[in-house]
Amino acid sequence: MTSIIEFPWQEEAIIRHSQRLVNSFQHWTGNSLLDVNGVPQKIAQILFESAFALVSHGTESDPIFNYGNRKALELWQLSWEEFTRMPSRKSAEEVLQEERDRLLSEAATKGFIKNYSGIRTSSTGKRFYIEDTILWNVLDEQNQQCGQAAFFSNWKFIV
Repeated sequence: MTSIIEFPWQEEAIIRHSQRLVNSFQHWTGNSLLDVNGVPQKIAQILFESAFALVSHGTESDPIFNYGNRKALELWQLSWEEFTRMPSRKSAEEVLQEERDRLLSEAATKGFIKNYSGIRTSSTGKRFYIEDTILWNVLDEQNQQCGQAAFFSNWKFIV
């Protein structure tokens, strides 16, 4: 029997990953992802519950999402378990894959890019337009790239 993870931000691995997301964003952009201080678990909770969307994937040859905060899970209409098993390429329409791949490559080379816009598709086929997105490389505790993340707070559904 599979249990549903209601509060992934309470897991040690996600608390550590949340720190990586926050620290990497600061490293590349010089800005804070969150305007809070506190213990890592509290930061992980605030990040997960934030009104903006935040996602990340690993470094696999076909990267799999390893994080999506509550807003991202709502937009993609997926549970934590479903989202963190999905290849990140499936979040964009197939015709837009080449542009998405180019931008991810540019972010990998430069460390981050900003002002990205594009169309994403939920698990039920709902399309939404994201804008002013920031993509950045996620660094581990040894400053080695361990993935990429995206943050956006502007989206609109396409009818």
